[in-house]
Amino acid sequence: MSRTVDDKRKHPRAPCNLYVSCTLASSESVVEGTAKDIGPGGMFIESSAMPKFGESIEISVKLPGGDAESRLPAVVRWATSSGFGVQFGFLGAKDTHAITLLMKQSH
Repeated sequence: MSRTVDDKRKHPRAPCNLYVSCTLASSESVVEGTAKDIGPGGMFIESSAMPKFGESIEISVKLPGGDAESRLPAVVRWATSSGFGVQFGFLGAKDTHAITLLMKQSH
């Protein structure tokens, strides 16, 4: 039996609906989309544009409780026809706290 993406995750995810813009490290191109789930380890972004597997990106997103947009470092880990999943790099305490609050609000 193969394990699903959910089974392989170290951190749970919660549903969300957040506008994001992702700057690709390789080209400085911007990919826009909607984050559909989020957790301390990453998020799924619904988008018609697909960055490459392994691509480093910076995600700009307005998280709850913050005055300014957060800029979250991430790496593309998988993609489907409807979007792509990312794993976050190092997040500061403020962004980690905001994601935790968002997860609590969604339950």
